[in-house]
Amino acid sequence: MTATTPTTVLTARALLLDMDGTLVNSDAAVERIWRRWADGHGLDGDEVMKVVHGRQGYASMAVLLPDRPMEQNYADNARLLAEETADLEGVVAVPGAREFLESLHGLPHALVTSANVALSTARMGAAGLGLPDVRVTAESVGASKPDPEGFLKGAAELGVDPADCVVFEDSGAGISAGRAAGMRVVGVGPRAHLHGPDVVVPDLVGVRVVSVGGGELRVSFGAGGV
Repeated sequence: MTATTPTTVLTARALLLDMDGTLVNSDAAVERIWRRWADGHGLDGDEVMKVVHGRQGYASMAVLLPDRPMEQNYADNARLLAEETADLEGVVAVPGAREFLESLHGLPHALVTSANVALSTARMGAAGLGLPDVRVTAESVGASKPDPEGFLKGAAELGVDPADCVVFEDSGAGISAGRAAGMRVVGVGPRAHLHGPDVVVPDLVGVRVVSVGGGELRVSFGAGGV
């Protein structure tokens, strides 16, 4: 893992951005809904919260209740997605996210999220953030993170080789997915450092992206990383 310094720089041709925990702080809503689900299934809430970040709901349920039929997981997932879309209390932008996204205007980037269209639209809106033109959501993939499908689809939609992409992620599942896709990973926030990304930053303040010509982007990180 690379500790961020004023001189830390990555080069890329496209950026692939997770949403929850990376651009949007939705932890309060996630905690409320998943701890309520844990209580209803006799599970320890703390243990559940170690699993759910970064994955689609049905995939988290498959880990937590391995003997339960997947049909029940899919049904529960649909219900929880509706609850999450309606519960936007405390959903805010990660510090620096608005400026970071504005700096990407006209540059190749995509949102790659385990949320569906309704939830990603609601949370980005609640956080006051604009949606990237290219979006890979739950409806776009057949497999949840940590499977790399979403990031590979994002790279393909942008027409960029996976090795030329940099992923921004906060969770273990997301960081594993980015690595499995053959991409470099910037970890954002307190969960990220546990999972060995290439660079870790506490938030998006001080992250700078500039085009240096020939389709190449330079991503630099200010002081204060871990």
